[in-house]
Amino acid sequence: MSTSPERTRKSDLSPWNWLLLLPIAVPLMPFLFNFDEPRLLGFPAFYWIQLAFIILGVTTTTFVYRITKAKGDDK
Repeated sequence: MSTSPERTRKSDLSPWNWLLLLPIAVPLMPFLFNFDEPRLLGFPAFYWIQLAFIILGVTTTTFVYRITKAKGDDK
């Protein structure tokens, strides 16, 4: 019987992955959003800052994905 071909294993150890901690750590800091003013379109700061955290998470995840994907294509 022949031996199985060597599998190329993709490494997830890119330093860019550390940026993914940003959208996890920032919402855990209540001093950033524990206030009522300023209001945006009548919404207290707490609500629109929570929406900004979602945008931060999506942007960071997309950025890290594209950077690490582009780096992996060179191999």
